[in-house]
Amino acid sequence: MSRDSERPHLRDSYKLLTTAARLIQRRQEQALAPLGLTRAAVIALEAVASRPMNQEQLAAKVHVQGQTLGRVLARLESQGLVTRTRNAADRRQLQVKLTQAGKAALNAARQAEVDAFPVARDDDGWDALQEQLTKFIASFQAPQPVEQARARSSRQLLESTPERAQPPASPPGQGHTTRWLAQVKPPHPDAERVPTRPAQDQQASTMDRPDGH
Repeated sequence: MSRDSERPHLRDSYKLLTTAARLIQRRQEQALAPLGLTRAAVIALEAVASRPMNQEQLAAKVHVQGQTLGRVLARLESQGLVTRTRNAADRRQLQVKLTQAGKAALNAARQAEVDAFPVARDDDGWDALQEQLTKFIASFQAPQPVEQARARSSRQLLESTPERAQPPASPPGQGHTTRWLAQVKPPHPDAERVPTRPAQDQQASTMDRPDGH
């Protein structure tokens, strides 16, 4: 019996999670709009609030592609909320740092998000929900059994596949393919013909005939 059949309401739980996420994001965007910020911008500001980091590190931390993050940072930089400077050790890297205006904007964004949601009380089960969601997210970030099984099958297939037969080795100065083709090349059709007798033999045979023809 599969795990899904043992937990028939598993898909319903996933639907509830995605619905809740969409509703929360919509409420957050509405709360941040008067500040000229988006949720993606706030995530980037929060990521560099503790310390500066290069753009590649920031992209890995917030789980977005570098190109997408670059557009968000470009807008934040134009607003004066972050600075991007070349790394002295590696000119290819951009160091992202939060400005004083960025810190103020981040604080305002956090307060706007808090005001946008109902007050959570301990008896509402929010602490337990947060703990379960943390475990849920961690389980998705870990390697999945399906991915591990696929990788294991690929390794087993490679190990069990016999090596392709190689052509005979050729002497120095001659390619392997040419040597191999020479060995398997069929004989020329002329080689199967019966040798023709010399002209003298043919003439002698004619002269031996009684009619001389």
